[in-house]
Formats: sequence, C-alpha cells, structure tokens
Amino acid sequence: MEQLIVIKIGGNIIDDEAKLSSFLKTFASVEGKKVLVHGGGKLATRLSAQLDIPQQMVEGRRITDAETLKVVTMVYAGFVNKNIVAQLQAAGTNAIGICGADGNAILAHKRRGAAIDYGFVGDVDAINTDLFQTLLNQDINIVVAPITHDAQGQLLNTNADTIAQEIAKGLSQAFDVSLVYSFEKSGVLRNAEDDSTVINEINPVSYQQLKAEGAIFAGMIPKLDNAFAALNSGVQKVIIGKAEELGQLIKGQAGTTIRAEA
Repeated sequence: MEQLIVIKIGGNIIDDEAKLSSFLKTFASVEGKKVLVHGGGKLATRLSAQLDIPQQMVEGRRITDAETLKVVTMVYAGFVNKNIVAQLQAAGTNAIGICGADGNAILAHKRRGAAIDYGFVGDVDAINTDLFQTLLNQDINIVVAPITHDAQGQLLNTNADTIAQEIAKGLSQAFDVSLVYSFEKSGVLRNAEDDSTVINEINPVSYQQLKAEGAIFAGMIPKLDNAFAALNSGVQKVIIGKAEELGQLIKGQAGTTIRAEA
C-alpha cells in the first residue's frame, strides 16, 4: 500500500512564528501523501480576553461555552488553519484547509457522561475516509482544524490529538499509515526534565516494563495508551518527538517510535 503520514502539530509551535515557518518548510519537503492536524495555541485565549469573554480551564482543558465556541472556530478553523495553508502554498506544496464540518469530514457528538460539563466539546464518531482519499489522490495535502460537527448544525471543539489518531485509524485500510505527534519534547523521556533521556523505541512488552518501573511520567501515559490503540486499529507506527526534528522523526533518526510488536 502507498504510504501516508498523519502529523499532529502542537499549539506551542503554532504560537511561535519562526518555529511554525521552519516546521512547515520541512513538512512541505516531505515526499508522499500527508495530513497535518493542528491545535489552537494561545491566540484564542488572547482574543477571548480582548473580547471580555471569560475562559474556564479544568486540568488544562478549555470549557467551551457558546461564546468561546465562536472564538475557537474563528481562530482554529479560520486564522490558524488558513495561515498554515498559505505558508504551505508559499513553500510550493498544494494544500487545502478543512474543519470537520467541511465535506462532512469528521462527525462527532457532544461529550456526555463526563463528571465535568465541558460545554460544546465533541468526541469523534466517524471520519469521512472517502473525502480524505479523494483529496490525497489528487496530491493535495490536507490541513485539519480541530473543529467538528454533529450533523445537526452544531459545531464542536474537539481534541486535536484524538482527531489525528482517528484520521490515521480511518485511513489505515487504504494506506500504510504512520502517525507523528510533534510537540515540544524530544520524545518519550525517562526523566521529564531531561531531553537527553529519550526512549528510542517502545513496544507492548517494553511499555509494560517501563510503566512497572515508573520510568514513564504520568502525563505521557494517556498519549502512549492512545498510540497503542491506533496501532491495534491498523496504524503501522506512531512517532512522538520534537517538532523541530520532523525530518529526523519521519526517518526514525529522532524521537520515540512505538510499534505494535516487539
């Protein structure tokens, strides 16, 4: 099968113009079919403050009330998404920017049953794989903003990590998919404060050993659990590492590579 790379870029890179520009030039230079899923960064928080819209954060997650939903939609699916697309065009790679409502790309439902009401936050139900395949087969890179819809006219703010994982899983029937989570750390670290302690490769056996030893800090465990869920659903490999090292991450020369088998 043809190779496809699904890459999630973190908000900390979105907030840094120089780092974002460098990342997108590297992304544009990567050969083959690609999907880029982006987070939001801090612009939505700054704009909300300017508009006097109070922001509530619980355990680092944004409570998305009706007014906040307007802001995050404008920022994520508007400025951030189109800024990335424009920079990719400037770098010579054709791209289209979408959110989950466009072309019925990502169907979701309002989160229910949680102890905290996060407001208009969505959990993914389905990926329109036909749409993604049609665009990819025309050699168009797809840039996805973390806004979905519920098919009833309601937009929903949805976690970008989850969107990247669901797209990778959905397209794994048609492509040989690698999923890359690029963020500020150099990979999965034995010491969260020391970037030189990268664990180069993790498989199910070594993951259980590392957890038993307490060698993986708690904040990374949900990401790794999600990585193995993706691998168990057909994704070939998951790579976690520093956004500035994207080229090396894809080649397996940096970061942490997670595989389904030892």
